[in-house]
Amino acid sequence: MSDVTANPSASVDSAATAAGSATGAAAGRRRSRRGGAVGRIGAAARWALAVMACLWLAWCTAVGPLYWEDSSIAAFGWPNALYGVTAFVAYLLIIVALVRRGRREPLFGRTSAAPAGALTPRRFPPVRPGSGHDATVNDVANGSPVTNETNKTNGINGTDDPAPRTRRARRTAAARTGLTRARMFLARWTVRLTDRRWKIWTILFAGWLWVPTTLLAAFGADLRSQAREFSWAWNQWTGLKQPYIGFFSFAPMDIYPTAHYLWPADPTYLTDQHNIVLTLWYGSTMAASRHLTGSNDWGVIVLAAVQFLFAVCCTAATVHRFLNLPWLRRWDVRTSRDDFAHPERGLSVRPRRFAHPEMGTRPALPPQAAHAGVRLAVLLFFLVCPLPVFATISLTKSPLFAFAFLWAFGIWYELYATGVLSGSRRTVIRLPRRTFAAFAAANCVMLISAKYAWYVLVFEFVLAILADRRRWATYVAALLLPTVLIHGGISLAVSSGRIIGGDPIESRGVQLQMIARVAQRDPDSIPDSAREELAPVFNLDQMADAYFPQDADPVKSSGIQSKKVSYRWRSVKPEDMKGFNQAWLEIVRANPVVAMDALMAKCYGYFDIADLPYVSMDYYVNSDYVQHNSTWIKYVNHDWRDWVACVAKSWGSIPVLGWVTHGNCYVIATLLIGAAEVVLRRWRALAWHLPLLLLMGVMITAPANDFERHMLPVAFCFAFLCLTFHRDSRKAADGDR
Repeated sequence: MSDVTANPSASVDSAATAAGSATGAAAGRRRSRRGGAVGRIGAAARWALAVMACLWLAWCTAVGPLYWEDSSIAAFGWPNALYGVTAFVAYLLIIVALVRRGRREPLFGRTSAAPAGALTPRRFPPVRPGSGHDATVNDVANGSPVTNETNKTNGINGTDDPAPRTRRARRTAAARTGLTRARMFLARWTVRLTDRRWKIWTILFAGWLWVPTTLLAAFGADLRSQAREFSWAWNQWTGLKQPYIGFFSFAPMDIYPTAHYLWPADPTYLTDQHNIVLTLWYGSTMAASRHLTGSNDWGVIVLAAVQFLFAVCCTAATVHRFLNLPWLRRWDVRTSRDDFAHPERGLSVRPRRFAHPEMGTRPALPPQAAHAGVRLAVLLFFLVCPLPVFATISLTKSPLFAFAFLWAFGIWYELYATGVLSGSRRTVIRLPRRTFAAFAAANCVMLISAKYAWYVLVFEFVLAILADRRRWATYVAALLLPTVLIHGGISLAVSSGRIIGGDPIESRGVQLQMIARVAQRDPDSIPDSAREELAPVFNLDQMADAYFPQDADPVKSSGIQSKKVSYRWRSVKPEDMKGFNQAWLEIVRANPVVAMDALMAKCYGYFDIADLPYVSMDYYVNSDYVQHNSTWIKYVNHDWRDWVACVAKSWGSIPVLGWVTHGNCYVIATLLIGAAEVVLRRWRALAWHLPLLLLMGVMITAPANDFERHMLPVAFCFAFLCLTFHRDSRKAADGDR
């Protein structure tokens, strides 16, 4: 009698178990199919975003030659299509290469050319069949050990090969050995000279010292406007009567201009046009210089020197964080790494003097620290590229914001890296007090340097809470609180009439350019209803005369008294702006091609790799305000400034080789890396990289096209973005293994 016949309940249980197993397997297959479908949809959506980024870059590259000739997209032809297709293929291939690099896959894919059918990396140029290298690769793919005998058989010199016999071979071997030793010597000393913050600070200070000592300072119209504002305010505070609102009066606020309905009834001459805190700092320093020396020049030099020191400190701190990873030496970080298989990594020390071990030990660089090549490339960029070099002494709001953003960017990386280390624990690795103070200080400097900084900080706060909510107190204290205090304080001062707020027309540059271009190129297409709505705000004939494709400031009537009055800032009222958006839409609908031309002509240069900057950083070095309108600075190294600016401009004009001196090169590369991170689903990294994308939006809405000072934050952070991408790729590969 069988067991099933003897125990019928057992057969029932076994049948039920089998049925349950079959049901569970079917459910698992359904979940797998659903998961696979969702995964495919997600992958398709991520690649769609990457393709859209490539299409936008390719479109800007294709239409660039048209706007160089002040033409229109109506003249789009086969050459432009060829430019666009070539750019699209190149950018898409770069993203594919980045994705494969991020997944630690071969750049050119794999091939099954091996005899056993195993997949091997495809090489370019391809390896000839039967060559020694090909045989070695096949041995590795088949799991066969590669020994010295194997190398000899395959034609590869083993370690016990005889020495070269001919004189030429001996010389070649000696030269190769000497180059290897020299390379190792340079690499060792490169690491030694950059393994501490003070060493990096010293290198940057010495490498940049020629800038403030020979060029003295670099500035443009903004600094003069800030000095004029403070001077008029000081005169008012000391009881001097000055013109205010009137048809024949012309106050500093009329230069920007700021609509008169925004001016308080009680006269005030301070505005938030260039951020009030920066205006007070610059203006008071130059006022003290006039009082002590009789001119603004000594005050300008002091301001440039202070900004130079600030730039050195910010850059040294960020370079140190990315290259040396100093937080890995802290005890709380080392004990949270949970790497019990390698206890020596938690005791990364080395003797202070190898010949004198009694002198004790000191912390050594962690294994994850950057190698010599990366260190050299980063330092060469900051010491040679005109973007950071000239920004150190350029007294405008954008360079100051850029260096503060770079400072905060390094601290964001520390938060990102320590967040990964503490991911498997309930404890939270907090910032040290000095680092937290630096984080808050960097955010405060951003807030007082650029008006759009509060948008960036609020955006960063939201992303930080979503990605790392366990450290919410840090983000509230270092991000949200400074934003509320500084931006809120400025808003309160504006509402109380202490200072004059910015004109809302400043944020409508894209719309103004569209209206002005249509008024210039096809005025008959403007509907009568739109003309009536715009009449109290703008003079369309003056708009048409003032229109310049690359810059919206002339359309806004920016400038001194001898300017075209297209914007009726003296007589406009708040209620006159209610129909502005409707009138703009009517004009765009009536002539969409010309309106699109206005949009693209204003912003394409930020994303066209071949476009030369409209205003480069060398402009501030030898501007008329420095070379002709200063008191005595213009007589010091006058020709030297012109030569330095000419060399920088000539370098930037060289095709391909000059791209590294342009901000749009780094904007494009940053956008491609961001697209690759989307495809790779590196959401935590994107959480602190997305503010760079927000800054690209600021570029599009900025008054001018391809204005290099707006691209400084992206350019400064690009090298560290590449280093982060490389480290994340290695970390993902180690996790897969």
